[in-house]
Amino acid sequence: MDARIAKPAAPSGTQALERGIAIIDAVDGGHRTLSAIAGATGCTRSTTQRIASSLVRLDWLRLNADGTYRLGQRLAALGARARDDTSLAEQARPVTERLGAETRDTVHLGIRSGADVLYLDKIPGQRGLEMRSRVGQRMNLALTGIGRALMLDLDEVEWRHLYDAARPPAAGDAGWPAWLARMREYRAADCVFDLEDNEVGIRCVAVPVRDRGGRILAALSVASATPYLSPERMRTLAPVVRRAADDLSIRLGGSTHVTAA
Repeated sequence: MDARIAKPAAPSGTQALERGIAIIDAVDGGHRTLSAIAGATGCTRSTTQRIASSLVRLDWLRLNADGTYRLGQRLAALGARARDDTSLAEQARPVTERLGAETRDTVHLGIRSGADVLYLDKIPGQRGLEMRSRVGQRMNLALTGIGRALMLDLDEVEWRHLYDAARPPAAGDAGWPAWLARMREYRAADCVFDLEDNEVGIRCVAVPVRDRGGRILAALSVASATPYLSPERMRTLAPVVRRAADDLSIRLGGSTHVTAA
């Protein structure tokens, strides 16, 4: 009798996911036929066919007329998005580094991803503070200054939808009317102030970055602890962050900010 301790089987959902990824990797590695994919992954032919069929249905794989498999359009779209996001962060790096050096505070670059802000880059501050944010993190748009900067051009119906979905904890008893009034002011100024709305003790100044058509494609923010970001300094920083956003917009072939008269 074999005395070795058997390795616990992975949960069925995890096992199916791992097999699906293995099949995609096999196709990416040049294994195009069902038998070749099965051999490369170690799955039975029937299991390989079942999972591959699901991947074809979801557009992760494509089944050719000759029975061979190719990577699907969904993977191509994700790859293009990943390249675009990486390119944006790389193009923004001279701007974000300069802004970080000028302010000595934490600088974030983010884009909208559905109802979330996705952090593409972060320049740590020079004040001995470590922000909880990280590259790749997602947060509700309505909860953060940088997220609300990405929302400035949306209509108020969508604002309400995103607000209700996020339920900002700092809204308190004032709730939606006070939040809406602030957003209207921020839209007029094309600049958002986060007054400890997302995290107690942390404030930020955020400004959108626009593309050639004037549409918001990203946002920049400068964040720090409240002792370093008094209301007076936030007002002073607003044009500094705006200039950085304009610089990045020009680098990306876009337009500068249009503020209300």
